[in-house]
Amino acid sequence: MIVDCAIYDQGERREEKLEPRQAYHASREPGAFVWIGLHEPTEEEFDSIQREFELHELAVEDAINAHQRPKLETYGDTVFLVLKTARYIDPKEIVQFGEILVFLGEDFIVTVRHGEATSLKGVREELERRPELLGHGPGAVLHAIVDRVVDDYAPAVSGLEEDIEEVESSVFSSERTNPAERIYRLKRETHEFHRAASPLLEPMDLLTGGRVGQIHPEVETYFQDVNDHLARVNDRLEAMGDSLTSILQANLAQVTVQQNDDVRRISAIVAIIAVPTMIAGIYGMNFEHMPELKSTLGYPLVLALMLVLCLALYRYFRRAGWL
Repeated sequence: MIVDCAIYDQGERREEKLEPRQAYHASREPGAFVWIGLHEPTEEEFDSIQREFELHELAVEDAINAHQRPKLETYGDTVFLVLKTARYIDPKEIVQFGEILVFLGEDFIVTVRHGEATSLKGVREELERRPELLGHGPGAVLHAIVDRVVDDYAPAVSGLEEDIEEVESSVFSSERTNPAERIYRLKRETHEFHRAASPLLEPMDLLTGGRVGQIHPEVETYFQDVNDHLARVNDRLEAMGDSLTSILQANLAQVTVQQNDDVRRISAIVAIIAVPTMIAGIYGMNFEHMPELKSTLGYPLVLALMLVLCLALYRYFRRAGWL
């Protein structure tokens, strides 16, 4: 569906509401451009926009079907940019991804949004309060969109970092826990996040380096700041991936140590129990001539011997750290 279709003339929004055909003709006026926003459109809903703005069929297919990796492609005089949005769902410890696909021309910008991770309503409202920036054309809108997407990466990365710190603390705590499943889940989300953010570095270099003719020179400097933020996000994600790998290895080592401790403890207990069992087994044999068999003190002496030997073994294993 078409969420909004607006004409901007010298940075000011016109109040009139237009259909795509009318918007196309209005955008041809000097100093004007059109911004059309769509949310999960069908082929029929996109058909008129494709015809009026002469959008390439391959890019339109990508915009309708979504599930694309971040990229920047040029089709004639139109630039096609794919962005991955991200929002961290802390209770579930998952990163929810969406997509924004942008068609950028000299006098138009068409945005197609999939998912609910990032809304463009706030971006539009902020831009409309800055007519001097909107006066630089649709490239200013593209910057605002990319800036919002990259800014929304920061809280998602911070949420992942907090949970990684929690799982790291649990690995090295004294409690007998095995958070291997949680570590693997966080590692998977971090990997998916990195796959969504890192491919955007190359398009940002193109947008920053003045190699996209549809971007006004005054706007190019703004993309540099976004590029710096994106690079920091990418570095943090790489560091988190390495950290989770180390945490997983440390957890496996901890589990191995705990298993060794359990084996030693069980072995010590078995050794202590084996002594009285052996003595009782010997005196349970049916022979007439055995030491202390006819003695009145024989029974308590054997019990005392069992107790002394068990205490001696317990003390030995205790000092050896097995108990």
